[in-house]
Amino acid sequence: MDDIRHHVRRRHVETYEAIMTRRSIPKTAEGVSSRDEIQRLLDAAVAAPNHHLTEPWRFVVLTGDLLKELGEVFAAYAEQTGRNAEHDRNLPQRAPVIITVIERPRTDDPHVPEIEEYHAVGAALQNILLAAHDVGLAAMIRTGVHAGSTEVRNYLGLDARELIAGFIYVGYPLPEFTRLRARRPRPS
Repeated sequence: MDDIRHHVRRRHVETYEAIMTRRSIPKTAEGVSSRDEIQRLLDAAVAAPNHHLTEPWRFVVLTGDLLKELGEVFAAYAEQTGRNAEHDRNLPQRAPVIITVIERPRTDDPHVPEIEEYHAVGAALQNILLAAHDVGLAAMIRTGVHAGSTEVRNYLGLDARELIAGFIYVGYPLPEFTRLRARRPRPS
């Protein structure tokens, strides 16, 4: 019994420490993460709690020329809406990999509360961030105006019931990056 308690306690501390030390890193180095590393992040995502096992998500991984294409789609939207097209064109270049998390809530089954679908996707997003932290990758969720634009939705092939839950920018931390102090709970 003591062996089990020790093992459980050790795992708890490691998990808690990961939660408390993970930080969003807005810009990464240029090196591309390996397919195995990205697959590990996706495996963590689909391990998210999902009460009815509906898997209300899908993932689109963009690298290389696909990031340039996404930048052109961002720029086209920017031009139509009076934003700075050149600025928006460069947004996808902040990391060598973007994992687009697409939410597909199941709404055809009255036994599946829609809110649970959204919570499951939120857990999948967090699992990706924690898995990235675990393997030494930098990651950050971004959304912004582009997540809801028709141009981006069309580029990614979303259907009418899908939405972009977030773009997770993934790469290796820049050498000069220093981890910020952990957030402290606010006194009540």
